[in-house]
Amino acid sequence: MSKHLVLVSHGQFCEGLKQSTEMIMGPQDNIHTVSLLPAEGPEEFQAKFLDTIEGLDDFVVFADLLGGTPCNVVSKLILEGRTIELYAGMNMPMVIRFINDALLGTTSRYDESTSEYVQYVNDVLKGMLDDDDDE
Repeated sequence: MSKHLVLVSHGQFCEGLKQSTEMIMGPQDNIHTVSLLPAEGPEEFQAKFLDTIEGLDDFVVFADLLGGTPCNVVSKLILEGRTIELYAGMNMPMVIRFINDALLGTTSRYDESTSEYVQYVNDVLKGMLDDDDDE
């Protein structure tokens, strides 16, 4: 039994993130999505989330935004005593790291390497150009 990942977000961001990641990593049956749609409130979102995690013994949740409704709903479940591993600020490198962990049988703290995920590309390019000038 492999670990599952549940992506939660405002709108269809989580679905798009899963689809984009699958373009790189292939189909991912152990990644699930729960979208908060504009006409829905916290109660509807919670019902969809609980339906999604039903039967999942081992899972982690990535939310789009700390303090947003999807993250708050899952946080409330944690405060009510549910054991849920929750990270906010999800992005594609986090999802790819989750997939790699599943493939390698490793685990990560997905919040510990976020500085690797965000780069000011102009500085990276400048560094590459500076390296070329040194040769």
